[in-house]
Amino acid sequence: MIIHSSPLPAVDIPDVTITGHVLRRADELAGRLAIRDTAGTSSYTYAELSEKIHALAGGLADRGIAPGKVVGLMAPNLPEYAIVFHGVAVAGAAVTTINPTYGPQEVRHQLADAGATILFTVPMFAATALEAIEGTDVTEVVIIGDAVEGTTPMASVYGDPLEQVPVDVATHTVVLPYSSGTTGLPKGVMLSHRNLVANIEQCIHAIRYQEYEVALAALPFFHIYGMQVLMNGLLSNGVATITMPRFDMAEALQAVQDLKITRFFAVPPIVLGLANAPIVDDYDTSSIKQIFSGAAPLGAELADQASARMGCEVVQGYGMTELSPVSHSTPEGDFRPGTSGVTISNTECRIVDPESGEDQPVGERGELWVRGPQVMTGYLNNPTATAETIDADGWLHTGDIAIIDEHGHMSIVDRMKELIKYKGFQVAPAELEALLITHPKIADVAVIGIPDDEAGELPKAFVAAAPGETVTLDEVQALVSENLVSYKQIRALEILDAIPKSASGKILRKDLRNR
Repeated sequence: MIIHSSPLPAVDIPDVTITGHVLRRADELAGRLAIRDTAGTSSYTYAELSEKIHALAGGLADRGIAPGKVVGLMAPNLPEYAIVFHGVAVAGAAVTTINPTYGPQEVRHQLADAGATILFTVPMFAATALEAIEGTDVTEVVIIGDAVEGTTPMASVYGDPLEQVPVDVATHTVVLPYSSGTTGLPKGVMLSHRNLVANIEQCIHAIRYQEYEVALAALPFFHIYGMQVLMNGLLSNGVATITMPRFDMAEALQAVQDLKITRFFAVPPIVLGLANAPIVDDYDTSSIKQIFSGAAPLGAELADQASARMGCEVVQGYGMTELSPVSHSTPEGDFRPGTSGVTISNTECRIVDPESGEDQPVGERGELWVRGPQVMTGYLNNPTATAETIDADGWLHTGDIAIIDEHGHMSIVDRMKELIKYKGFQVAPAELEALLITHPKIADVAVIGIPDDEAGELPKAFVAAAPGETVTLDEVQALVSENLVSYKQIRALEILDAIPKSASGKILRKDLRNR
């Protein structure tokens, strides 16, 4: 067995809740800005943030929210996101974070699967929320802002301040983001307080924050990268967090110039824009000391191009929802082009041949396995999928093919798993296939990801048409648009006589990729 340990110092992981960790400096930094939006219409100091979190927890407790309960949170990035997230955590419950651009069908599935009883959202998505809760256990939709008919304003939910409801931080699920893992439909990823606290501490030697730093938080908080590396990670380290409801290049650059942003968190398509968009030259971006990219591999050439233009380091890390999310990151000054950095503190990894099960030496390809305190406790209500992902010795099998070089840096070079990564978002082929097969003109279908310089991967459908029928890309896209969020849209279509399958009926995706 060849185990790669972290070259970074080990860290102590405090035995506290995630909110206790995020607010650990709240008294010391009481009057300092904790979080605000780019427009400045909503802003909280650390003292104000703490006060609101505990007051919301009290109001939630009055509504029966307690250990064993789940609250849905479907909103874009805004300062109140942190209040709801941590208010639920203080009340001892779990929050399931939902993509606000989902359609009612997708929202309903997550609410029902997670067992949520209250849903927080914003006015823009109130209609979707009210439709989505039909047939679920959700009895109340709370609006962050002005309520609409049939909903409750968040302002009326606040109650008397509540201190943290006691929970077992090692086993208690505090958040349920949804991930497709290595295969299949989205599943609730059970992350404990300890998972989240551990991963924040594990990153301190890779991302070294200084006093009075300011970070742009444009990547969605419902996604584990935005939730942990940005919202929780920044607040816990005393970094002023500037939220954007959706990424806009001009608005982001204006915020960098006006607010002196020092940390710019991105995904590869944003890095591409920073490298090439003419508008970048219209703004003063000299305050940025580092651009950090994640959620999908960043090419060495693009990283170098963006670094040269922006005049700062452009580095990347690696992770997945099931890892809370980080397992590899690039310490400042240790960037190696094309790699995702080194194994972070308190983490071990292996590179294992998926066919032989043998560990591979330095420089050889194999599946990346990870073990550490950031590994999820499991998939909600799905022990089979959990056992397929985490083995008896605690190794999480990522489904990504990687290489670790002689410098200890890891690079993702291929994927075993079916999951498609479109602009950092997860697209499950099984979900698209289950929808497309309902089209009367389609007899059989398979979906894979195909490489794309800007998006990372694009969903492509291979279709066997029903006898006497023809199928067009427009028809396929119309069906997807009616039922699923836009990033899951089919971008390419190829008609086949038959979908290649194994003797057991499993789709041979490798054959489709080889086409």
